[in-house]
Amino acid sequence: MRRERFHGLASLAQLARHLREQQALRAAQEQAAREAAARREAERHLFARSVGAVTALKTRNLAHLAPARPEPLPVQHWLDEAQVLRESMSDEFDVSTLLDVDDQLSFRRPGIGTDVTARLRAGRWSIQRQLDLHGLRVHEARETLGEFIRQAHKAGLRCVRVVHGKGLGSPGKAPVLKSRVQRWLVQKSEVLAFVQAKPADGGAGALVVLLAPMGRRQV
Repeated sequence: MRRERFHGLASLAQLARHLREQQALRAAQEQAAREAAARREAERHLFARSVGAVTALKTRNLAHLAPARPEPLPVQHWLDEAQVLRESMSDEFDVSTLLDVDDQLSFRRPGIGTDVTARLRAGRWSIQRQLDLHGLRVHEARETLGEFIRQAHKAGLRCVRVVHGKGLGSPGKAPVLKSRVQRWLVQKSEVLAFVQAKPADGGAGALVVLLAPMGRRQV
């Protein structure tokens, strides 16, 4: 009986010691939290304490500047360029008298020899860029082709391919764009010659176009 009582008292003493330790730990944690909060508050008011009292200015003395105006867009210039492009590539132009009468109706500008179209047809110039006109309406194809030729010449390219299609998906299976593309290309001063593409490059559905060197246009 006495031994059991002794063990009970020991357990109570151990429990009391554990509770005191937990209480001391919580007190230390709370103290650390308070000190950290005090440091943060002191840092937040450090500038104000260093500068001292501040008096607001009676007059703000600010300059009132007009907002900067955006750069004007050259809309008229764009419209003029588009108009020139439309006028320089007419659907009324008769191209038949300028095409070489061969199986492929190639074109070479006056002063360009037949050897040039022969080399172009043989692939002596590598194709540097391509334009595919499939799916475009006639007016869209004309403007797209004109811009493509202008940009290619400006970039210094010499040989490009224009895919106009064979007309298999058109009413009557007629190539709607083929003759128009030939007509438009002849009117572009950057174009020196063109031939029908080799079968591997599109055959009757494409043209290989030779452009004038950069900085030079034919008239």
